[in-house]
Amino acid sequence: MAKSRSAKKRSRSSISGSRSSMSARSRSTRGASARSARTSGQKSARGRSARSATRERGRNGSGRDGAIALLKGDHREVERLFGEFERARSDDQKRQLAGQICLALRTHTTIEEEIFYPVFLEATGDIEIHHEAEIEHEGAKRLIEEIESNGPRDDHFEARMTVLQEMIRHHVKEEEQRGGMFSKAQSSEMDLRALGRQLMERKLELMGDSTGEDAMEGRMPPQSRARGPGRELRTRSS
Repeated sequence: MAKSRSAKKRSRSSISGSRSSMSARSRSTRGASARSARTSGQKSARGRSARSATRERGRNGSGRDGAIALLKGDHREVERLFGEFERARSDDQKRQLAGQICLALRTHTTIEEEIFYPVFLEATGDIEIHHEAEIEHEGAKRLIEEIESNGPRDDHFEARMTVLQEMIRHHVKEEEQRGGMFSKAQSSEMDLRALGRQLMERKLELMGDSTGEDAMEGRMPPQSRARGPGRELRTRSS
């Protein structure tokens, strides 16, 4: 009987020890999982922060391909505004959005023509792409002037906005496609980072001089000036 009781005690002790060991392993596993989750979360947060910083450098023209990122950012913003215009219902909304679109496009075409296009032409010698882009700009600017002059009361207002959207869509495709102006600029000796900062500086200057409401009231944003800042930046510094 004594032996039986002793055996039972050893069995219970063994079971208790096994449970304690299993509990310890479980706590250890949970701790490792928690640490792994924290580490993964920290890495993910750092990744998101890095991507956000990269996007911000692109928007302000300070990234490695600053000029291209800035100009593409302008394209995306105009696409967004055209989408809002299509969904707008009231004349006031359409007038306001049309003014914003016209101002954004005037500013964009000005910084390209004053700064980016001259440097692109000198760095690549691609006369065909350069001249086609300038002609497309001329057509868009004429249509913008008609939209700004007549406003939403014009019977052809929405038709003009639709045609302008199609013209800009084509122009953007030409610039951004493989073998287009932007890819050739990236393959050239253009200093895109410094050029991006110069584009942003001029863009802020133009945006500060006028608003979309001014444009629709007939007060046109400033056009290209004779100073030609693009001539100061040619190729990557050695």
